[in-house]
Parts: sequence; structure tokens; C-alpha cells
Amino acid sequence: MLAGILFDLDGTLVNTDPLHFQAWQEMLLEQGLEIDINFYQTRISGRLNPIIIQDILPHLTLEESEKFAEDKEARFRDLAPSLKPLAGLEKILDWTKEYGLKTGLVTNAPRKNVDFMLEILELAEIFDAVFVAEEDVTEGKPDPAIYKLALERLNITPEIALAFEDSPSGIRSAVSAGIRTIGISSTHDPQKLYDLGAFEVIPDFNAPFLWNLLNV
Repeated sequence: MLAGILFDLDGTLVNTDPLHFQAWQEMLLEQGLEIDINFYQTRISGRLNPIIIQDILPHLTLEESEKFAEDKEARFRDLAPSLKPLAGLEKILDWTKEYGLKTGLVTNAPRKNVDFMLEILELAEIFDAVFVAEEDVTEGKPDPAIYKLALERLNITPEIALAFEDSPSGIRSAVSAGIRTIGISSTHDPQKLYDLGAFEVIPDFNAPFLWNLLNV
């Protein structure tokens, strides 16, 4: 019996990838590095900023890296006020409340972005708990630690939980924590999400498969 649903943020509640790609593209161009969408999806999407920057800008000092990350996220937030939730999100959140399921937000996003986007999407008071990798665990996704912590704090087991994720790192994280995971195909090739362990991949929360699964 399902008792809790865990949601990723970027690419799952809302398709932020085009804006993140634009912000990274602009910031990295200033560093003399030109990137395309394939580079973004394989080297950036779903990873923590410190790891991304250490990987692709290893010459930056710690202080320079932190400033670069802050500037990149500020640029993203400047682009983000027009964001809209993924189709069907309100429907599934209403359903979880109606049936008394616990809900958690599980994200690699920086805290400022989390608070900012939840405010824009009018979801600030919706989730029972919000788990931010950079604050709550030592390893972000794809490590399963953040999902294991969410299960522990919400007092549910993997067998009675369901996760929604859009990125390879997120799928790996949730699946490694033993949670049945549905991929959201907003940012990556569906087959890749299947290959990483998603038991189904859907375009959004209006997908008939989802509501058949939930027996509605």
C-alpha cells in the first residue's frame, strides 16, 4: 500500500532545464568554454554545483568556485519568474492530500533556488518535508543518501514509497534507495531512464499510466 510520494524539483515539478542550460551556457562562455545540450545533459544536469565546477573548471580556487556557483544560480533566478508547474502536478498533489499520503521534496538544488521556485509555483506549504542535498547529506544524487534520509524522516519504508525523477543521477539515487521510481521525460531520453531502473517513464502527471497505477 502506497504511503508516501517523493518528488525531485528541477525537471520534475517544473521544467527548469532550458533556463539552467542557458545560465550555464552564458556563464561558461565567459570562462572561454562553449557548451551544447549534450555537454549539459552529460556533465551538468542533476549534479551538485561544487562537483560540476570542480569537474569542468578545475583551475578555479574554492572561493572563485563558490562565487561562480552563486552567480550562475542568481542568473537562473533572474530567468525563472515565468516558470509554470509540470502538467498535472496540482492534480497529484491534491490526490496525495485527499488520501493522506506523506509527501517529500528531494533535491540537489541550492536552498535559495528551492525556496525561490516553491514560492513562484505556490508550493511553499505543500510538502511535509523538504530535503536539500547540500544541507542534509554529505553526498548528493546519484548517491542514495538523500532518499534514505527522506524515508527515515517521513517514517516510511521503500516498499510503500514512490519517487518521481527526471535525471539519470536522480533515477540512480532513488532506485539505489530501493524506491519504485517513475521517470519524467522532460529533460532526458526515456530509454536512458528505463535503463537506469525507472519502472515507467511518463511525460507529465496527467499520464494515464500514472492514474491507472494509483487506481483512480
